[in-house]
Amino acid sequence: MPSDTTTAPRIGPNVAGSWSSSLWNEIAPTFEAIIAHPFVTGLTDGTLPADAFAGYVAQDVHYLRTYARALAVVAAKAPTLADTAMFARHAAEVFDVELSLHGELLPALGLSTEAVDAVPVAPTTLAYNSYLLATAYGGSFADGLAAVLPCYWIYAEVGAELLQRGSSDARYQRWIDSYGGDEFAATVTEVLALADRIGPELTPADDATAREHFVVTSRYEWMFFDAAYRREVWPV
Repeated sequence: MPSDTTTAPRIGPNVAGSWSSSLWNEIAPTFEAIIAHPFVTGLTDGTLPADAFAGYVAQDVHYLRTYARALAVVAAKAPTLADTAMFARHAAEVFDVELSLHGELLPALGLSTEAVDAVPVAPTTLAYNSYLLATAYGGSFADGLAAVLPCYWIYAEVGAELLQRGSSDARYQRWIDSYGGDEFAATVTEVLALADRIGPELTPADDATAREHFVVTSRYEWMFFDAAYRREVWPV
């Protein structure tokens, strides 16, 4: 069961009344559902089957390739050169940091890059990727920011929670350490500071649209873990 500390975010400014804090309030039940999901709890209590985690890692490779592209589009629409540089850097880090993590995990799970490439993109992965790209390309900067933010923030919060619990499985602990560490928390804090800068400047209509994107992709985060746990495949 999730601990009481998961009701409020640990990462970021967390200033009462800030735009980011109001966003979090809208997805708090979704985050609680993520923390309580058997995929996530299984990372620390020893109940997550290795094949479910291997399937998750394979789908995450597919997902991150698109996420990096979405970040690049958000970078191109950013309001300042410094903001553009930040998102461009983060897009590059998807390859340099997160895919290098997969490079360590894949051999430990008995997978190769070629094997992952041969794994079909699952329905939830395709739907989430499609939503991200459509929002980043077709929407405003605020829309794109809101759509990519849950992947940053939820993973940092999940990592922080699981870091306290620890795992007896070295493969799972490597994943937890990556997302629960100070370096990733600092990256997320940087993005949240930008969100709190631009959020209050949005019109009511633009604010509502951005919030909707944030809620939708937060739900996709739960769905992504759930799809891996179910070993989701195309039904036909």
